[in-house]
Amino acid sequence: MRKKKSSAKSAFTLIEVMIAVVIISTVIMALIQMYANNIHIFSSLNSKKDITQYGSILIENPEVGFEKKETNLYNLLDGFDLSDDLRNTLKKKKVKVIYQELETIDLTELDADDTQEQDDPEQTASNMLLEVGKTTLKFENGAISVMRIQLK
Repeated sequence: MRKKKSSAKSAFTLIEVMIAVVIISTVIMALIQMYANNIHIFSSLNSKKDITQYGSILIENPEVGFEKKETNLYNLLDGFDLSDDLRNTLKKKKVKVIYQELETIDLTELDADDTQEQDDPEQTASNMLLEVGKTTLKFENGAISVMRIQLK
């Protein structure tokens, strides 16, 4: 008697293929979501970095910051040595300078107390004010604040 040869070949069944496709799809979706989250975080950090750098411009420029006005970053960088490309980029960035006076201290009261304790009557009180304020640079996508002290 002869044995019949089996005509069945070794192959994947339809269910095995479907399970493999579902597993691969799940892994790909997780990787795409991680990529999208990383892009969002990176763009947010990049925006915050730019705003912080623009705040350093305000710190370096002592003439600006004690008044409320709307300007662009190009005007704040009048005395800085910058490339033309950077200047053109900064011309487009509109910024609002908001100054808020927090406290004013009259230094004449302090001088008056000191002159009463001293024996020299020729010393007169100075008419000086110490102003503490907060300057905020407000951009379309964020803001940064700097504390200011001014002696008047």
